[in-house]
Amino acid sequence: MGASFPSSVGRLESAEQRAQETLVSLECGYYDVEQVQLMSQMLLVTLGTACVEKTYGGLFNSPAKVVEDVKKEMVEILHRRSDAFAEGSGSFEDSASLPSPVIVVENILDDFVQAQTGLLSRFSKRIINTEKKEDRIEDFVQELDTAGAWMVGCREDLAKALFKCLDHSNLLICAMKFESNEDLVEHKSKCALRPVTCANEGCGEVFSAIHDKVHDSTCPSKLIACEQNCKALVKRSEMDKHCITDCPMKLVNCPFYHMGCAATLPQGVLEQHCTEFTGSHLLCLQHFLQKQEALVAGVTQRVLVLEKVNYILQAFKKKNSCKHTILYTCKHLWG
Repeated sequence: MGASFPSSVGRLESAEQRAQETLVSLECGYYDVEQVQLMSQMLLVTLGTACVEKTYGGLFNSPAKVVEDVKKEMVEILHRRSDAFAEGSGSFEDSASLPSPVIVVENILDDFVQAQTGLLSRFSKRIINTEKKEDRIEDFVQELDTAGAWMVGCREDLAKALFKCLDHSNLLICAMKFESNEDLVEHKSKCALRPVTCANEGCGEVFSAIHDKVHDSTCPSKLIACEQNCKALVKRSEMDKHCITDCPMKLVNCPFYHMGCAATLPQGVLEQHCTEFTGSHLLCLQHFLQKQEALVAGVTQRVLVLEKVNYILQAFKKKNSCKHTILYTCKHLWG
């Protein structure tokens, strides 16, 4: 019996270890999708910025040549400093008083960029337009993204690892553990951080369920009631265009506005208005035509006068006396 005791203890310890590993494997593990995506983009921008700062002003070096070395160094520093912060966070009495994991990572990345900034780059800030450097950084970040120098999936995995290390308040990651797979599946179907896809046609954005209402309130593809109270449902992104073009409640002037009808009405009832006020519109048209006839008559008279003046001037174009010409013209024109 005594010889079997250590073996029993060993089996018990192994069973406990396996149970613990199983419990860990039954962790929810959902993350805040939006924050992971933002952190992923922040990592790419920091890499591009650090590479440009490290090589700015160099004659024989370019940002593309240092990408791999800078990326490796940046990842190592992120892991080292986040681990150090996580170990020191135990001194906080309340996890709510801990700074946001996003802020912690931002501070680490800012320090990293500062450390990569070369002496020439620091000096150039005083004599060179900083907008040029910012444009160069923006172009290089786009180049990194296009070339796939740091794949999105790899950056998101790093962002998740950082959140897992730093998020003691479980705001960005769900660390709940379960004893059975059934319980895990049930929880995941209701977890506030579970990824969901926007149901609005034409959107397709993925976000955590906790942000559903926020996204729905700003989604450009969501159908909403017309702002001018017509009966149409319009995509939020197309509302302005609808209101100034197709909307039947858009206010327009009557087609006879310049002829005397001062009505301003929704374009949806324009045809009805024209039908109801045909008589008054005909009167407006009659008065308008009378004014035009009077105007044409006046213009015709002026043309005749000008033609007569031109005829007289042509008759005396060979004469040198301007005074005689003018007097003769006035005599024959008004005499």
